[in-house]
Amino acid sequence: MKKKLLGKTGLKVTELCFGALPMGPLQKNLPEEEAAEILSIALQGGVNFIDTAQGYKTYGPIRLALKTIKERPIIASKSPAETYGEMQQAVDQALNNLELDELDIFHLHAARAGEDVFTKRRGALECLLDNKRQGRIRAIGISTHSVKVTALASTREEIDVVFPIMNKQGLGLLEGNREEMERAIAQCVTKGKGVYLMKVLAGGSLVGDYDQALDYARSLPGCSSIAIGMVTREEVEYNLAYFEGRRPESLPSLEAMKKRFLVVKSLCAGCLKCVDVCPNHAIISVEGKALIQEEKCLTCGYCVGVCPQFAIRLV
Repeated sequence: MKKKLLGKTGLKVTELCFGALPMGPLQKNLPEEEAAEILSIALQGGVNFIDTAQGYKTYGPIRLALKTIKERPIIASKSPAETYGEMQQAVDQALNNLELDELDIFHLHAARAGEDVFTKRRGALECLLDNKRQGRIRAIGISTHSVKVTALASTREEIDVVFPIMNKQGLGLLEGNREEMERAIAQCVTKGKGVYLMKVLAGGSLVGDYDQALDYARSLPGCSSIAIGMVTREEVEYNLAYFEGRRPESLPSLEAMKKRFLVVKSLCAGCLKCVDVCPNHAIISVEGKALIQEEKCLTCGYCVGVCPQFAIRLV
């Protein structure tokens, strides 16, 4: 599988990045051994890049999968921590749970944060800089859904890697449209930032238009890799075939096509924590209860993790 340098980090990543979010408790909640097996298939098939996060709760299956291969893949994680102490705990947790001495990339997890993110999270950023100096992480990044934050990241010397949302329909973009995000990404590339993309299939809504969606994302100059969530062997094999230039004749029954979240009204307590955490503003309050607007939902599952009543279900 083709590999590309990730900006000036020195990291050479495969075009296909294994997105670990869907296999965890926020979405499919696969048993740890099953999730590790799916990831192992991808790694043995040539993928050398994994994207995870503190909140995904997928360090366990990643650790198990690493034991099945000889060469350790490149791993990126992230945390929404704002303070120095919180970020240090997040870095320590990742290294300890993955049983590693060094992590390749650690992001400020800032899906819906605005342009003040570098001010509000100054402590967290200082922590990442210290860990980079100590050799505990190799590169510092930011993951974002915002066009303005992506553009701002291009000007920040501390940021090595930018991980923005991007797809051919511009679904899920905040503070701008597709054309503006294309320009923001180009600015990052010009400044030597490593760029890889999330949500190129828009949370599964573009799976039926797979080739065009992936062809568009791969056509963006300077983008090194595309993170795609996978929860079945069939998904892994299809994605491997596409990125190796072996176009399968038909799509498998991709799990992403079946994903849908709903709120069980009888369980919803009306706290609306899900409204605050949704990166695409897809959840609204109706008569004091949360309602998911399916046309805006990116099926990330962040709402599941914050609901104290377990009222949000994947169906």
